[in-house]
Amino acid sequence: MSVPPASPAHPPARVTAVLRVLVLSTFVVFLNETIMVNAIPRLMREFEVTAAAAGWLSTAFMLTMAVVIPVTGWFLQRVTTRTAFGLAMTLFLVGTALAAAAPAFPVLLAARVIQASGTAVMMPLLMTTLMTLVPPQDRGRVMGNITLVISVAPALGPAVSGVLLQLGSWRLLFLAVLPIAVAMALFGRRTLVNVGEPQAGPIDWVSVPLAAAGFGALVYGLSELGAGDASQAPVSPAVTTAVGAVLVALFAWRQLALQRSSTPLLDLRTFTFRHFSVALALMCLSFMGLMGAFILLPIYLQEVCGLTSLQTGLLLIPGGLTMGLLGPQVGKLYDRLGAPRLVVPGAVLTALCLALFALTGEGTSPWLVLALHVALSAGMAFVFTPVFTSGLSVLPPHLYPHGSAILGSLQQVSAAAGTALVISVMTGHAASAAADGADATGALATGVRWGFGVGAVLGALTVLVALLVRTPPVPEPPAGPQPQEEDGTTTDKTAGAR
Repeated sequence: MSVPPASPAHPPARVTAVLRVLVLSTFVVFLNETIMVNAIPRLMREFEVTAAAAGWLSTAFMLTMAVVIPVTGWFLQRVTTRTAFGLAMTLFLVGTALAAAAPAFPVLLAARVIQASGTAVMMPLLMTTLMTLVPPQDRGRVMGNITLVISVAPALGPAVSGVLLQLGSWRLLFLAVLPIAVAMALFGRRTLVNVGEPQAGPIDWVSVPLAAAGFGALVYGLSELGAGDASQAPVSPAVTTAVGAVLVALFAWRQLALQRSSTPLLDLRTFTFRHFSVALALMCLSFMGLMGAFILLPIYLQEVCGLTSLQTGLLLIPGGLTMGLLGPQVGKLYDRLGAPRLVVPGAVLTALCLALFALTGEGTSPWLVLALHVALSAGMAFVFTPVFTSGLSVLPPHLYPHGSAILGSLQQVSAAAGTALVISVMTGHAASAAADGADATGALATGVRWGFGVGAVLGALTVLVALLVRTPPVPEPPAGPQPQEEDGTTTDKTAGAR
């Protein structure tokens, strides 16, 4: 994607329209990542499946994302924007329609995989298009709006599903989304313009299965490490995780070899840019802590505090909205103040909130939990928007798709790792408390506190990494027409800043 920002073919109004379509469409598809949470008990009864089997409706979605996203770095450079958008929305619509009409559980599971395949393309497409079209001095403000997709959509999923399940069948979860997705697909196809020219190139068919098997096994193994029935799995989750790590290492070695002689599936030269590597490390630690908290809070609120699933979903909405609504404001502050002045206070607030969560117990008021969750979400808003913006801004344009794909892939791995870590710690300490004579609720409360303690440690590490964050240099807007290379790309003297 090589069209210069603010070129005559893409005036500001057109850029705004393109980004708006992509943001809204990504919001719709990301909402479905967590929308199945409250439907598990009802699906178990209707399809007569176990809780472990029903849980695959969420696990399969996450695994598909982990498998597909690494390929998007190559894919987005070789198709037009309209083609990528059309494929993503078509897959999502087919999956949603199939899920709404699913006569049996295997069909519903297959539909979730198809949905996730479309979702996996949307986020890298959005990030790559933003980095290509928006001038560096405006990226913070625009990236802030994407926080709505990253935070609000997954946070609203459980609450939306709770409301829809109160109204009727679980099929409403898909029937309600379907017309909205159709409208966005039609509007997007009419409004979107192609950003840049596709670059023809071969695909390395050795890298594809390595990426699929490696990231899939790694995410699956990590997600199963904390499961209560992990010891009964046909293959130990620890073995699966180790195999996944080895395959990912082989995938990385293959990409390094291809960089010297051919075109890699995922260009790892992004890691030679220090700003990107630091931002990526900070994102991974933050996401581990955030997802750990997201997993622990519903368990704590329902099993310890006695709230219903709907009450839990509603109580967690303000935090998601806080992160989303603060995103645009934090983006504007980033354009004025840079990354360190926002990221460091945000990381400190996040670590403090996770530490206070570790002090909760059976008698803690849900209103205090609500306040802490809102504060935690605010802290995360001051971390995510500057980190995404500063990390990707330092890359040269031809590495934007690869940087976005790496970011998305490691988000999935971090989410699985954070979940596995806190659930394992919670389960172990809850069992120890029960063995010492605590009742079921008290034992679980003890386990949850230890889980949040792990989150607090991750928060402290986040603060240390945040101190290394720097704002990439932003070029002054040229007074006249931007110089272009022979292929039509804009010359960017700061693209390789490290």
